[in-house]
Amino acid sequence: MTDTTAAPGGLGTFERWLSLWVAAAILAGLILGNLAPGLFAALAALEVASVNLPVAVLIWAMVYPMMVGVDFGAIRRVGEEPRGLIVTLIVNWLVKPFTMAALGVLFFQHVFAGLIPPEDAQAYLAGVILLGAAPCTAMVFVWSNLTRGDPTYTLVQVSVNDVIMVFAFAPIVALLLGVTDIAVPGATLLLSVLLYIVVPLAAGILTRRRLEAEGGLAAVEAFRDRIKPVTMAALLATVVLLFGFQGETILANPLVIVLIAIPLLIQSYGIFFVAYGAARALRVPFDIAAPCAMIGTSNFFELAVAVAISLFGLGSGAALATVVGVLVEVPVMLSLVAFANRTRQWFPESTR
Repeated sequence: MTDTTAAPGGLGTFERWLSLWVAAAILAGLILGNLAPGLFAALAALEVASVNLPVAVLIWAMVYPMMVGVDFGAIRRVGEEPRGLIVTLIVNWLVKPFTMAALGVLFFQHVFAGLIPPEDAQAYLAGVILLGAAPCTAMVFVWSNLTRGDPTYTLVQVSVNDVIMVFAFAPIVALLLGVTDIAVPGATLLLSVLLYIVVPLAAGILTRRRLEAEGGLAAVEAFRDRIKPVTMAALLATVVLLFGFQGETILANPLVIVLIAIPLLIQSYGIFFVAYGAARALRVPFDIAAPCAMIGTSNFFELAVAVAISLFGLGSGAALATVVGVLVEVPVMLSLVAFANRTRQWFPESTR
């Protein structure tokens, strides 16, 4: 069973070393993809309506427990501290998707033009656009805890973002992919939103209500703790599959991982400082300011991976770019948690 014991500061042992586990899964995928290409070809063929069934099961295993943790009753507290929520919503939906698309165009179509074939550049661009349009749903609770953020208000921010994501994710992705001349079938995009947001969200709400009726919030947390190892195993299995499908391509050009990571790193640090600076200017209390900046910085990479696979295929550069987002995210977020904790004095203390 996966060790998820909480490490000092609230970050589980598994999460603390997530980048290492992801790197190990990448290596395993590359090795297996080259040793057993027939196996991966057979797995790739298990597809219905542009949805790969093995990957769909793994994605649901990741997304569903996160949706169980979302309490939409918390939305009633939206008006208690509007400044933090305003920063979160503006950054997530009016800034982040568009800056990510702009950085993708800059690097993949211009800066790296001599290093990446044009068709690959388009695929990587699509992948980072999907990451930029999907704000974090689950891991932000870890980052909030590490900065001693207000857990209830963090839940409010996440819940409001999830409601918006149901309606805004597909139009924003379609707009940005269209502007960048990347062909995307609208029906497949809507199907992806239905499968990977609406269905697990509905299942999560129903499960949460049943658990709360049986044992309150303690039952919800106990359920999430029990299912957490399955979620983490599904994440790593997904990475193994994706890199298995991409094995020959990556080994032929290992520099591609670094090239994809560069705009993702710039985006992550840039978005954090935009949100953090805005919260400071508005004098938002630290226990709200830190989580609201973390939500904009972190990505709902599980959704991005799933949609990339549905739209462009398991072996696509778009799917690869979304998985590189997993590799980049944890060390970046831990560095930003450390920065936030060192600059706590920049913000007023909470009066709540």
